[in-house]
Amino acid sequence: MKMPILTVGLEEEYFLVDLETRNLADNPPAEFMEKCTEKLDDQVSPEFMRSQIEVGTRPHGTITGAICELKDMRAQIANIARQFDLAPIAASTHPFAHYRQQIPTNRKRYEDLATNLGTPVRRLQICGCHVHAGIEDEDLRIDLMNQVCYFLPHILALSTSSPFWEAEDTGLQSYRLCVFDALPRTGIPDAVNSAAEYHRVVAQLVEAGCVEDATKIWWDVRPSDRYPTLEMRIADVCTDIADCAAIAAAYQALLSMLVRLRMENKRWRIYPRLLIHENRWQAMRYGAKGELIDLGKGQKVPMAELVEELITLVAEDANRLGTTAEINHLRTIVARGTSADRQRAVYNATKGKGSTQQEAFNAVVDHLVAETVKD
Repeated sequence: MKMPILTVGLEEEYFLVDLETRNLADNPPAEFMEKCTEKLDDQVSPEFMRSQIEVGTRPHGTITGAICELKDMRAQIANIARQFDLAPIAASTHPFAHYRQQIPTNRKRYEDLATNLGTPVRRLQICGCHVHAGIEDEDLRIDLMNQVCYFLPHILALSTSSPFWEAEDTGLQSYRLCVFDALPRTGIPDAVNSAAEYHRVVAQLVEAGCVEDATKIWWDVRPSDRYPTLEMRIADVCTDIADCAAIAAAYQALLSMLVRLRMENKRWRIYPRLLIHENRWQAMRYGAKGELIDLGKGQKVPMAELVEELITLVAEDANRLGTTAEINHLRTIVARGTSADRQRAVYNATKGKGSTQQEAFNAVVDHLVAETVKD
């Protein structure tokens, strides 16, 4: 068995905000999307809400290449948006916008979702980041999906950017997943023995009339139905693109490490889904400043220690992939906090100066606008 190339493609969703009100632009002009398409072609598309936009990079052999393209797309969208007094923000929830005020995009796919799923899908005022890792062998894809689930809560904790919801501090670092988990077929996937078994399960859902195809399976990690990739979907969208680079590099290096173990006739232990879901909750609640259960030790361990362990685990792979600097940036995330921590800090500092709640939320939006496209 040869080590797969593990190409990387990144997808990010952004909110569009009105620069005057700082609220979501619930009905941006059609010309905005037209200009984005002229610049980015099929790499940009509308999302479920008209106040959202999605971009996707091409497959890249290196994290550096993918991040450079992503940074350029952020900048191009921001430049076009300013022509309409709008701006994109890379955050998984907006600080104060209300979902009932949002207008769904006029596309049959989204209309069908709203009809089939009801209010839960109409609450999808959330944005995420997906990382596609190229793995040609279908059975290897499934095997790695089973094993990498252990590390998904780590990735979530380090990416959190959704502390506020409809002008309230949720007390969580990632409220986004509370919204998304109301949909069916979400969360940590059950262990699957083979690609054939996965296809049989999907076929049962299709034959029963529950889904049209595997794109309606929204697990935190899944075999992509469109590309020969293993798609990581648990992460919040990172406001700071350097954090995004670290998250993508960590996912790529973890998969490389698991392949390397397999080549040595070893594997990562498959733990009960209940325990991984508990860590998922801990990551949602406390983020990079919290703790997760070390399932080998059976006790909670601070994220700072878990990051050091992760860096050690993938050091050989990061060196081979040329991502040592990006992996080391995980320490920076733990030390300074995630976007969720910075958003709260801006809010509290602004309120502490005697500003109103709305002025404090406006300051959070201004912070997100600036950090989304900073050099």
